Amino acid sequence: MFSAGLLLASGALLAAPPARAATGGCPGQLARTVDFAAGEVRVYKSRAQVCAVTVPARPGARTWMSVSVQPRGGVPVRDEGRFTRFAGPVTVPAVSRCVYVKGQVGSEAVGSGWILC
Repeated sequence: MFSAGLLLASGALLAAPPARAATGGCPGQLARTVDFAAGEVRVYKSRAQVCAVTVPARPGARTWMSVSVQPRGGVPVRDEGRFTRFAGPVTVPAVSRCVYVKGQVGSEAVGSGWILC
């Protein structure tokens, strides 16, 4: 009985993905999703910061991706390279500030305009 319960519990632990994997490592709550043909940019907001990841529509193949977040009046923070699941996370302090988010997968790109104002 004990070993069956242990086996069931360990199976449940192995089956559930970590919470950070679902968010690409971003803290906070999902605040906005910016869709484009090749994927989406997910924007998360916590009390003092904004974080973003670019997620391809078809993960798995190593593809050029990038993500950047720029707080209004600040410098953009960027992550780029050849990734399989997502680009990022990139995080900026953004207490009461708008942010501009950009994402790219392959040759397709998107910009959000100023959001979360």
